[in-house]
Amino acid sequence: MKQYLFLFLIPLIVIGLSACTPDGSSPIPSASRQMIVVIAESMDAPAAQLYRFEREAGDSGWQLLDDAAPVIIGRNGLGWGRGLHRADAARQPVKREGDGKSPAGVFTLTQAFGFAPVEELEGLKMPYTQVTEMLECVDDVASEYYNQLVLRDGVDSVDWQSSEKMIRIDPWYRWGVIVDHNRDPIENGAGCCIFLHNTTGAGDRTSGCTAIEPDYMREIVFWLDSQKRPILVQLTREDYGALHDSWDLPEIQ
Repeated sequence: MKQYLFLFLIPLIVIGLSACTPDGSSPIPSASRQMIVVIAESMDAPAAQLYRFEREAGDSGWQLLDDAAPVIIGRNGLGWGRGLHRADAARQPVKREGDGKSPAGVFTLTQAFGFAPVEELEGLKMPYTQVTEMLECVDDVASEYYNQLVLRDGVDSVDWQSSEKMIRIDPWYRWGVIVDHNRDPIENGAGCCIFLHNTTGAGDRTSGCTAIEPDYMREIVFWLDSQKRPILVQLTREDYGALHDSWDLPEIQ
């Protein structure tokens, strides 16, 4: 499948995006040195806490960078997504298109986006897409471009009936990071257009993204470093505790 998102960006750094880790192994890549952890109190909770961690190397311990920050997740909580973790039929619910759930699991973070021109973003350490009038995220399950960011005027034919026109989702998409859920391979209907992005306040609800206070979202965009292979771990507190040892996850309060 064509990945038109990367026609105008630095190429995606792939470190094993499919949910195929062997039984008993950790889905946390040894090359990853930045981790965002999002913890919800239950699979149905629409709010969560976010923690940031870094480590010097794959065999060193994770260090907590700052206090937990409140975030907003899907209006219907969490559903198991498609990422670095092993697919397990016993884990329910499974995220599907239109379910209002954020993906649970482990996901790479490889691309930032925002309204500002890249030349104004000195110090940025991630591939970056400027949101323009032509940029859309396709959510039509029948489209060849499902779950892809595309420039509408950069494809041979527009075959989708619905999409997120990114520039109209203001101020939520002024700063954002793509969550690599359902990216390799893309399964139509398994959920799309999952981001970390701005929130406007406690009354916000999302369809599956994780929304963060704007100043902190901007800080995250500039903190993330593609050379450190950043990942997102998004789980309930119960699942985090159950998977803590086998996944070699950092301690949280």
